[in-house]
Amino acid sequence: MSALAVVTPTYAPDAGLFAHLHRSVLDHTSDDTVHHVIVPPSDRRLFARFSGPRCRIWTYAEILPRRLTHVPFTGVWIDPVRPWPPLRGWVAQQAVKVAVTARLDAKVVLVADSDVVLVREATPDLFIQDGQVSMFRVDGGVHELMTDHVTWHRVARELLGVPGPAPLPLPDYVSSLACWDPAVVRAMQERITETTGRHWLAAFISYLQVSEFIVYGVFVDEVLRAAPPVSTAICHSRWDRTPLDHAGAIAFADRLPPDAVGMMISAKSGTPMAVRSAAIERCSQITGPDGSHP
Repeated sequence: MSALAVVTPTYAPDAGLFAHLHRSVLDHTSDDTVHHVIVPPSDRRLFARFSGPRCRIWTYAEILPRRLTHVPFTGVWIDPVRPWPPLRGWVAQQAVKVAVTARLDAKVVLVADSDVVLVREATPDLFIQDGQVSMFRVDGGVHELMTDHVTWHRVARELLGVPGPAPLPLPDYVSSLACWDPAVVRAMQERITETTGRHWLAAFISYLQVSEFIVYGVFVDEVLRAAPPVSTAICHSRWDRTPLDHAGAIAFADRLPPDAVGMMISAKSGTPMAVRSAAIERCSQITGPDGSHP
């Protein structure tokens, strides 16, 4: 069993972002940490340059059911058995995160979006306390105006057989960098299968709206009632969709919390790569060679 693994679904438009993330995984994790990367079959050749002892390239075709047909030039798959709703790309990304994590023989899996970079040493002891893997959760983080999140909570309860609806506000489990316990993910898959009477993957991708992080969080909190340690500062994140300039990027990096392992500037912000690189470099100056604050 390896101590730590990293899982990232990505695709060609995010190849530049992924290169930054993968470099940071190599720099900030141990030599036995493998980065598992899931890409569309058409992008395998583009990402093949990263393949090696510390990077395994998976394709959706290796994970999703063979009967699913990809609609050319779209991010949509069609299941001939259940053609509606179609499987959209972002739901497929969530499903493959769950599927790959469940296959891994690791103590902790870091699930990282392409626009994340690690800025400090990521060791398993940071994410495990008293034998439990920590979890991202913001209590009361979901309110009535967050309609997507409210829907994701409802869907999670349907998949897991948890009575609902739960009263607002609800916990928010969504993060661009999260810790998962593969054993818990496998138990979650079994629960979905038992509850729905369908293979977990078929049930999961049957929804137009679903959140893998909220399904995991609701499972841990309301099915297992495991009370794991909670980490809310694992990633210094900027979700804003407006681009940063150089000064803004440096100012953002300067606010890096002392216990953040990762940094994320949303890909949807359109921040230039040179500006993003400046923020990454500033974080490295802040943390120093050993990953600590000066």
